[in-house]
Amino acid sequence: MRKPWVVGVSGASGTPYAKAVITALFDAGESVDLVVSKAARLTLIDETGGSIRDAHWKDDLSAWLDRDLGDVTYWPHADLAAGPSSGSYEVNGMIVVPASTAACAGIALGLSKDLLQRAADVNLKEKRKVIVVPRETPASRSHLVHLLALHDAGATVLPASPAFYAGARDVQQLVDFVAGRVLDAAGVQHTLYQRWRGDLGAARLT
Repeated sequence: MRKPWVVGVSGASGTPYAKAVITALFDAGESVDLVVSKAARLTLIDETGGSIRDAHWKDDLSAWLDRDLGDVTYWPHADLAAGPSSGSYEVNGMIVVPASTAACAGIALGLSKDLLQRAADVNLKEKRKVIVVPRETPASRSHLVHLLALHDAGATVLPASPAFYAGARDVQQLVDFVAGRVLDAAGVQHTLYQRWRGDLGAARLT
């Protein structure tokens, strides 16, 4: 039986993180249910020159990811009758990447103003994995309060904070590090970054 990961893309800058996560899920043989918020469509235009239109989502998604699609279902952001809006719709959990402060607030407060927020709220109440990847900085007090509320509700708050110890030589490797940490939190196998082994620094000092 198909049991996808719901991936929500919100309007914060950081669509390369979403691309890396979706691609890695496909590479791992995972199914994806995709929800792209209204604001995220505008961000995609700014960051990539393209967008994902409801009527042409397959072609648009394939062009954005620059690859053949895996097992993916696309749900319009305004469709509150979509599968992921119900707790009886079986999924592994949800990843919100990138997560804008507005999306974090809406999920934390249970506003369910669109399908992205509703799906995240459903997965929290069903005690499934919810991984939220905030990218905006700096954080105000209200941002931190909402992130703490998400943590207390059972979500994993995973800021888009790339590490440099793995020897990244380009931006894509930094993006892949964050995507890899997301998949770690989801329990999905990947080879996106070099893991810390405790001997990199010591080897350079000898």
